[in-house]
Amino acid sequence: MNAEDFPTPQTEVDSVTPEKLKQRIDNGDDLTILDARMAGEYAEWHIDGPNIEPINVPYFHFLEEDLDTDVIADVPDDREVTVICAKGGASEFVAGTLAERGYDVHHIEDGMNGWARIYEAVEVTDYDGAGTLLQYQRPSSGCLGYLVYDDGEAAVIDPLRTFTGRYLDDAAELGVDLQYAVDTHIHADHISGVRELDAEGVEGVVPAAAVDRGVTYADELTTAADGDTFEVGDATIETIATPGHTTGMTSYLVDGSLLATGDGLFIESVARPDLEEGDEGAPDAARTLYDTLQEHVLTLPEKTLVGGAHFSDAAVPAEDGTYTAPIDQLVAEMDALSMNENDFVETVLADMPPRPANYETIIATNLGQNAVDDDEAFTLELGPNNCAASQKSLAGD
Repeated sequence: MNAEDFPTPQTEVDSVTPEKLKQRIDNGDDLTILDARMAGEYAEWHIDGPNIEPINVPYFHFLEEDLDTDVIADVPDDREVTVICAKGGASEFVAGTLAERGYDVHHIEDGMNGWARIYEAVEVTDYDGAGTLLQYQRPSSGCLGYLVYDDGEAAVIDPLRTFTGRYLDDAAELGVDLQYAVDTHIHADHISGVRELDAEGVEGVVPAAAVDRGVTYADELTTAADGDTFEVGDATIETIATPGHTTGMTSYLVDGSLLATGDGLFIESVARPDLEEGDEGAPDAARTLYDTLQEHVLTLPEKTLVGGAHFSDAAVPAEDGTYTAPIDQLVAEMDALSMNENDFVETVLADMPPRPANYETIIATNLGQNAVDDDEAFTLELGPNNCAASQKSLAGD
């Protein structure tokens, strides 16, 4: 059913913005969230956390004239309940139905679609290069990006198409000229914003090593090869080839202080190696990833910050609220970084999570082989990113 097809509840209920919900989660409030989407949608992705009690009761149960009390037996009537759905229509109806029965309840306007539009910029305070470094965070999917700016210039790393206007607005508000939009690789979980920003006058940059995958627009953009550098004010962004997750995976060392690793290394896990090469090629890709980590990442100064393109529920943010950590901390906490090659490959391949939803279509779109409009792009990338190997056995005790 569409949002407008749901009956108007007899009892008026309050609506809460997704941003307000995020604030309450960040504050550590105890929340009970009733998700009214279908079980399959809920299983694929939902809002969870240490202070959240998630419940799934699909909306159609509330359309019955006589609501079965067994259906809502797990919905607590002694505390506040937050109802959410896909777009906000079902949740308002469900919340109203519960309110008529005396529940303390409200619903989230715009639903999970609204949740997916939350995009926060947090300063990386441990960054000690020239200028200022921000980390963009999208809690719905765990996507991360970076904006470095200095002396009137800026660059964004791993921009999302959905937030093209946001980067331009942020640059304008900061009084800087957005010079570069840089991708670390051909993403499988979201639609890249590099081409859209390039069309707005920003210099789009894609890894030269990724072009052979079938990128159709490489001649229109700048390609970055291993060792290339880009200047942003007094800050230097150095290109470092880091294959493994993909053959073209590329990291960017931001003024010697933070390594934007894309999907090669996260603060809680390492990359999964099967999205480009498939199950058959995953063992060789995992060996490549091992060599990359040992020879090109872990050889950097131990206080170099690592910032990936994603974070999962297992990630613990730093004191500044960013999902970054120095290399020596990751080596101490993540067993996978101290394993020999055979153990590393076996561990990474042992418990691979499901592949990202729509990943084949997303890859084709990011290669330029498939075209989608903005609404389709947004819908394609809803849900978790699943670009990391499972955290099981990768981290230490």
